[in-house]
Amino acid sequence: MAVFLAVVEEGDFSAAARRLRMTPSAVSKIIGRLESRLGVRLLQRSTRRISLTAEGSTYADSARRILNDIKEAEIAVQPGAEPRGRLRVSLPSAFGHRLIVPMLPAFIDRYPAVELELMFTDAIVDLLAEATDVAVRVAAHSDSRLVVRRLAPNRRVICASPRYLERHGMPTTPDDLQGHICLGVTARGGLNVWEFDGPNGLQSMRIRSPIEANSTEALRRLALAGIGIIRMSEILVGPDIKAGRLAALLTGYNHPDGAPICAVYPPGRILSPRVRVFVDFLAEQFANPPWLHGAP
Repeated sequence: MAVFLAVVEEGDFSAAARRLRMTPSAVSKIIGRLESRLGVRLLQRSTRRISLTAEGSTYADSARRILNDIKEAEIAVQPGAEPRGRLRVSLPSAFGHRLIVPMLPAFIDRYPAVELELMFTDAIVDLLAEATDVAVRVAAHSDSRLVVRRLAPNRRVICASPRYLERHGMPTTPDDLQGHICLGVTARGGLNVWEFDGPNGLQSMRIRSPIEANSTEALRRLALAGIGIIRMSEILVGPDIKAGRLAALLTGYNHPDGAPICAVYPPGRILSPRVRVFVDFLAEQFANPPWLHGAP
């Protein structure tokens, strides 16, 4: 497997042989024996280049995972082994920038051998397809292939700026929102259904918004500018409410529960030490949530 992957990565038998300190003929023989044992062609050979067949691509993906598991297993049993290597982390844009990033200097100081690669997106990333080690999500989880570790509850609040309320008035019941400008989330219909606890139980209202964005940070900034009303995680707007930049609305009706904040990662017989320490670090940080102390 290691020889095969070296050929794939170098794109050439001779280059792979130099990297492995073998002869090109020895590399060629190993690949030949591998293909013969599997009964399929893994590589398409020509005078100019080597490319993967469909079977070769599938085998390469599996070989990478297997060799990585072997490496992680060896690291895991070494006494006092320090977590190391590159850790690819997917983060929601606004949540990641405002809350996770300020936590990371402490993680970097604690685990200097771990190399972080941060990817910010509000899309749900396929961790297996994108070779991502761990994701932090504020959303419901439907992918049964992943391990989910709950970090903290997620309360949602409805709020607007004092400037908006001066111009448009204060809604006193959920039905009043029909006459207000509510800011919606593009292509995330579930987040545009606002839930309330009323006298007759749970009430759901799908908002009709003239302004939508696929970024929660953009919606927060629009709300701060007095453009409209938002329903957003307390972790994002809590500091604004505490500072008076936003005012909580319909507190007697608000149904606060949302999808919890979770860390998710692909399963494996051996959990990578760098994934383990990162998830443990997040759990430690969320045990004392920074937004309760006026995080900026």
